[in-house]
Amino acid sequence: MSGLEVNKILASIIVAILVVTVIGHLGDIIVDVEHHEMEETAYKIDVPESSEAAPGVVPKEEFTEPISLLLTSASLEKGEKLFKKCSSCHNYNKGSANKVGPNLWNLVKRPKASVDGFAYSKALSEYGGEWGYEEIAEFLYKPKKYIKGTKMNFAGLKKVQDRANLVLFLRDQSENPVPLP
Repeated sequence: MSGLEVNKILASIIVAILVVTVIGHLGDIIVDVEHHEMEETAYKIDVPESSEAAPGVVPKEEFTEPISLLLTSASLEKGEKLFKKCSSCHNYNKGSANKVGPNLWNLVKRPKASVDGFAYSKALSEYGGEWGYEEIAEFLYKPKKYIKGTKMNFAGLKKVQDRANLVLFLRDQSENPVPLP
């Protein structure tokens, strides 16, 4: 390598450093980078420090869409297909034995934790109330979130139409299905 080539390489490196430095200084001149503490550049939003939500406000992640309006257009066939996920732990036939989970025959409007011979979790036993359409749908959305401490190991159904289809199928598993809302 000749001395001329080395000089060209060093000159190009020096020119590149000078160009970057000049551009940096021009940028500082054009854009004011000094902070003026008395000036506000944004709106302040007061956010409460407590983790509790304001009364009447439902956090977005806890809100589930109601299924009542979707039940009239829900599909029994699709609900039966969805029940295949549940059938490894539950039966739905009248008089059939409990599995890992209780029998789901005549579930709608039945008191919670009421199947004889099934050992419910303490959380579900103490929860109380009865299984209405919306309660079943919320439970199916995220069981562990709906009743903290439940033994049911199911990730949940995210799609509201899937929950409506499954609830309609479960409603149909009764001698006298409860009227739709």
